[in-house]
Amino acid sequence: MLTHRRWKSLDRADLGWLRAKHHFAVGADGNPAHAALGPLIVWNDDEIALGSGFPMHGHRDMEIITYVRQGLLGHRDTLGSEGTIKAGDVQVMSAGTGIRHAEFNRGEVPLKLFQIWLRPRETGGEPAWDTRPFPKDDRSGRFVVLASGFASDDAALPVRADARVLGALLKTGESTQYELGPARRAYLVVASGRIEVNGEPVGPLDGVAITQVAAVQISALEDSELVMVDAS
Repeated sequence: MLTHRRWKSLDRADLGWLRAKHHFAVGADGNPAHAALGPLIVWNDDEIALGSGFPMHGHRDMEIITYVRQGLLGHRDTLGSEGTIKAGDVQVMSAGTGIRHAEFNRGEVPLKLFQIWLRPRETGGEPAWDTRPFPKDDRSGRFVVLASGFASDDAALPVRADARVLGALLKTGESTQYELGPARRAYLVVASGRIEVNGEPVGPLDGVAITQVAAVQISALEDSELVMVDAS
Protein backbone atom coordinates (compact mmCIF):
# COMPACT_ATOMS: atom_id res chain seq x y z
CA MET A 1 0.00 0.00 0.00
CA LEU A 2 1.21 3.50 -0.85
CA THR A 3 0.03 6.46 1.23
CA HIS A 4 0.92 9.79 -0.37
CA ARG A 5 1.73 12.56 2.12
CA ARG A 6 1.69 15.67 -0.01
CA TRP A 7 3.80 18.69 0.95
CA LYS A 8 0.71 20.86 1.45
CA SER A 9 -0.81 18.34 3.89
CA LEU A 10 2.16 18.33 6.28
CA ASP A 11 2.08 20.07 9.65
CA ARG A 12 4.25 23.14 9.77
CA ALA A 13 6.08 25.43 12.19
CA ASP A 14 7.45 28.92 11.57
CA LEU A 15 9.67 30.48 14.23
CA GLY A 16 11.16 33.12 11.95
CA TRP A 17 14.68 31.70 12.04
CA LEU A 18 13.30 28.17 11.52
CA ARG A 19 10.69 27.07 9.00
CA ALA A 20 9.77 23.39 9.27
CA LYS A 21 7.45 20.84 7.74
CA HIS A 22 6.69 17.60 9.60
CA HIS A 23 6.20 14.38 7.62
CA PHE A 24 5.22 12.68 10.90
CA ALA A 25 2.89 14.08 13.55
CA VAL A 26 4.74 15.97 16.28
CA GLY A 27 2.77 16.04 19.53
CA ALA A 28 -0.92 15.55 20.19
CA ASP A 29 -1.94 18.35 17.80
CA GLY A 30 -0.22 16.74 14.79
CA ASN A 31 -2.02 15.25 11.81
CA PRO A 32 -3.28 11.86 13.11
CA ALA A 33 -3.02 10.40 9.61
CA HIS A 34 0.75 10.93 9.67
CA ALA A 35 1.62 8.26 12.22
CA ALA A 36 5.03 6.70 12.86
CA LEU A 37 6.30 3.78 10.78
CA GLY A 38 7.92 1.28 13.13
CA PRO A 39 11.07 2.89 14.56
CA LEU A 40 10.73 5.94 12.26
CA ILE A 41 9.00 8.62 14.33
CA VAL A 42 10.27 11.99 12.99
CA TRP A 43 11.09 13.32 9.54
CA ASN A 44 11.34 17.10 9.57
CA ASP A 45 12.13 19.25 6.56
CA ASP A 46 13.90 22.24 8.14
CA GLU A 47 15.03 25.56 6.70
CA ILE A 48 17.35 27.55 9.00
CA ALA A 49 18.03 31.22 8.33
CA LEU A 50 21.47 32.77 7.92
CA GLY A 51 23.30 33.20 11.22
CA SER A 52 20.76 31.08 13.13
CA GLY A 53 20.44 27.60 14.51
CA PHE A 54 19.49 25.35 17.40
CA PRO A 55 21.24 26.35 20.65
CA MET A 56 22.79 23.72 22.91
CA HIS A 57 20.11 21.19 23.88
CA GLY A 58 19.88 17.54 24.91
CA HIS A 59 18.67 14.18 23.61
CA ARG A 60 18.72 10.61 24.89
CA ASP A 61 17.74 7.19 23.53
CA MET A 62 17.30 8.37 19.95
CA GLU A 63 19.12 7.85 16.64
CA ILE A 64 19.18 11.18 14.79
CA ILE A 65 20.20 11.27 11.13
CA THR A 66 20.70 14.60 9.37
CA TYR A 67 20.74 14.84 5.57
CA VAL A 68 21.88 18.26 4.34
CA ARG A 69 20.11 19.41 1.17
CA GLN A 70 21.49 22.93 0.82
CA GLY A 71 24.17 24.98 2.56
CA LEU A 72 26.54 24.14 5.41
CA LEU A 73 25.55 22.68 8.77
CA GLY A 74 27.76 23.38 11.77
CA HIS A 75 27.74 20.93 14.68
CA ARG A 76 29.31 20.78 18.14
CA ASP A 77 28.47 18.62 21.13
CA THR A 78 29.40 17.65 24.68
CA LEU A 79 31.55 14.77 23.38
CA GLY A 80 33.94 17.38 21.99
CA SER A 81 32.88 16.60 18.41
CA GLU A 82 32.74 19.43 15.91
CA GLY A 83 32.11 19.36 12.20
CA THR A 84 30.76 21.04 9.10
CA ILE A 85 28.44 19.00 6.90
CA LYS A 86 27.78 20.09 3.31
CA ALA A 87 24.90 19.39 0.95
CA GLY A 88 24.50 15.70 0.14
CA ASP A 89 26.44 14.54 3.20
CA VAL A 90 25.07 12.78 6.25
CA GLN A 91 25.48 13.12 10.02
CA VAL A 92 24.48 10.49 12.60
CA MET A 93 24.12 11.10 16.33
CA SER A 94 23.36 8.20 18.67
CA ALA A 95 22.08 9.93 21.79
CA GLY A 96 22.31 6.87 24.05
CA THR A 97 22.40 7.77 27.74
CA GLY A 98 22.46 11.47 26.86
CA ILE A 99 24.19 14.07 24.69
CA ARG A 100 23.90 17.82 24.30
CA HIS A 101 24.62 19.53 20.99
CA ALA A 102 24.16 22.69 18.96
CA GLU A 103 23.49 22.92 15.21
CA PHE A 104 23.64 26.08 13.17
CA ASN A 105 23.81 27.57 9.68
CA ARG A 106 27.49 27.96 8.88
CA GLY A 107 26.96 28.92 5.23
CA GLU A 108 25.95 31.93 3.17
CA VAL A 109 22.54 30.65 2.04
CA PRO A 110 19.52 29.32 3.95
CA LEU A 111 20.33 25.87 5.36
CA LYS A 112 17.95 23.14 4.23
CA LEU A 113 18.06 19.68 5.75
CA PHE A 114 16.11 16.58 6.69
CA GLN A 115 16.11 15.55 10.35
CA ILE A 116 15.21 11.86 10.70
CA TRP A 117 14.67 10.27 14.13
CA LEU A 118 14.68 6.54 14.74
CA ARG A 119 13.93 4.72 17.99
CA PRO A 120 16.94 2.58 18.95
CA ARG A 121 16.57 -1.20 19.23
CA GLU A 122 17.83 -0.88 22.83
CA THR A 123 17.96 2.07 25.22
CA GLY A 124 21.14 3.29 26.86
CA GLY A 125 24.66 2.94 25.53
CA GLU A 126 27.44 5.46 25.07
CA PRO A 127 26.50 8.50 22.98
CA ALA A 128 28.29 8.84 19.64
CA TRP A 129 28.53 11.20 16.66
CA ASP A 130 29.91 10.77 13.14
CA THR A 131 29.61 12.25 9.67
CA ARG A 132 30.62 11.08 6.23
CA PRO A 133 30.62 12.45 2.68
CA PHE A 134 28.64 10.48 0.12
CA PRO A 135 29.59 11.55 -3.43
CA LYS A 136 26.46 12.00 -5.50
CA ASP A 137 28.00 10.17 -8.46
CA ASP A 138 27.88 6.96 -6.39
CA ARG A 139 24.09 7.31 -6.08
CA SER A 140 23.42 7.87 -9.79
CA GLY A 141 20.62 5.62 -10.96
CA ARG A 142 20.41 3.55 -7.77
CA PHE A 143 19.87 3.62 -4.03
CA VAL A 144 22.97 3.67 -1.82
CA VAL A 145 22.82 2.94 1.92
CA LEU A 146 23.88 6.08 3.83
CA ALA A 147 23.22 4.93 7.42
CA SER A 148 22.30 1.51 8.68
CA GLY A 149 21.65 -0.61 11.73
CA PHE A 150 22.77 -3.77 9.94
CA ALA A 151 26.34 -5.05 10.01
CA SER A 152 26.17 -6.11 6.36
CA ASP A 153 26.04 -2.42 5.32
CA ASP A 154 29.64 -1.82 6.36
CA ALA A 155 30.14 1.22 4.08
CA ALA A 156 27.31 3.13 5.79
CA LEU A 157 27.29 5.24 8.93
CA PRO A 158 26.17 3.03 11.84
CA VAL A 159 22.89 3.56 13.68
CA ARG A 160 21.47 1.52 16.55
CA ALA A 161 18.08 0.90 14.99
CA ASP A 162 16.51 -1.74 12.75
CA ALA A 163 16.51 0.53 9.72
CA ARG A 164 18.45 1.82 6.75
CA VAL A 165 18.63 5.36 5.37
CA LEU A 166 19.22 5.43 1.62
CA GLY A 167 19.76 8.02 -1.09
CA ALA A 168 19.44 7.98 -4.88
CA LEU A 169 19.77 10.33 -7.84
CA LEU A 170 17.71 9.60 -10.94
CA LYS A 171 17.93 11.45 -14.22
CA THR A 172 14.82 12.14 -16.27
CA GLY A 173 13.53 8.86 -17.67
CA GLU A 174 15.63 6.65 -15.39
CA SER A 175 14.03 3.96 -13.23
CA THR A 176 15.15 1.85 -10.29
CA GLN A 177 13.52 -0.93 -8.29
CA TYR A 178 13.87 -1.43 -4.56
CA GLU A 179 13.03 -4.75 -2.93
CA LEU A 180 11.26 -4.43 0.41
CA GLY A 181 9.41 -7.59 1.26
CA PRO A 182 5.88 -7.52 2.70
CA ALA A 183 7.04 -7.41 6.35
CA ARG A 184 9.03 -4.19 5.98
CA ARG A 185 7.95 -0.56 5.81
CA ALA A 186 9.52 2.39 4.04
CA TYR A 187 9.15 6.14 3.80
CA LEU A 188 10.34 7.92 0.66
CA VAL A 189 10.77 11.69 0.24
CA VAL A 190 11.46 13.53 -2.99
CA ALA A 191 14.18 16.03 -2.01
CA SER A 192 13.93 17.52 -5.51
CA GLY A 193 12.29 16.59 -8.78
CA ARG A 194 9.22 14.56 -9.70
CA ILE A 195 8.80 10.79 -9.78
CA GLU A 196 6.33 7.96 -10.07
CA VAL A 197 6.23 5.22 -7.41
CA ASN A 198 4.48 2.10 -8.74
CA GLY A 199 2.68 4.44 -11.13
CA GLU A 200 1.69 7.02 -8.46
CA PRO A 201 2.91 10.55 -9.35
CA VAL A 202 4.85 12.14 -6.48
CA GLY A 203 5.90 15.79 -6.51
CA PRO A 204 8.81 17.73 -5.01
CA LEU A 205 9.12 17.44 -1.19
CA ASP A 206 6.19 15.01 -1.01
CA GLY A 207 6.49 11.83 1.04
CA VAL A 208 5.18 8.32 0.47
CA ALA A 209 4.58 5.73 3.20
CA ILE A 210 5.08 2.25 1.76
CA THR A 211 3.67 -0.80 3.53
CA GLN A 212 2.76 -4.38 2.56
CA VAL A 213 4.59 -4.06 -0.76
CA ALA A 214 7.23 -6.53 -1.91
CA ALA A 215 9.00 -4.03 -4.19
CA VAL A 216 8.66 -0.49 -5.48
CA GLN A 217 9.40 0.69 -9.00
CA ILE A 218 10.51 4.33 -9.06
CA SER A 219 10.69 6.31 -12.32
CA ALA A 220 11.97 9.87 -12.64
CA LEU A 221 9.72 12.33 -14.49
CA GLU A 222 12.53 14.88 -14.14
CA ASP A 223 15.97 14.89 -12.53
CA SER A 224 15.29 13.82 -8.93
CA GLU A 225 17.06 13.43 -5.58
CA LEU A 226 15.50 10.86 -3.26
CA VAL A 227 15.93 9.91 0.39
CA MET A 228 14.29 6.83 1.90
CA VAL A 229 14.11 4.98 5.21
CA ASP A 230 13.60 1.19 5.07
CA ALA A 231 12.51 -0.05 8.50
CA SER A 232 11.27 -3.24 10.12
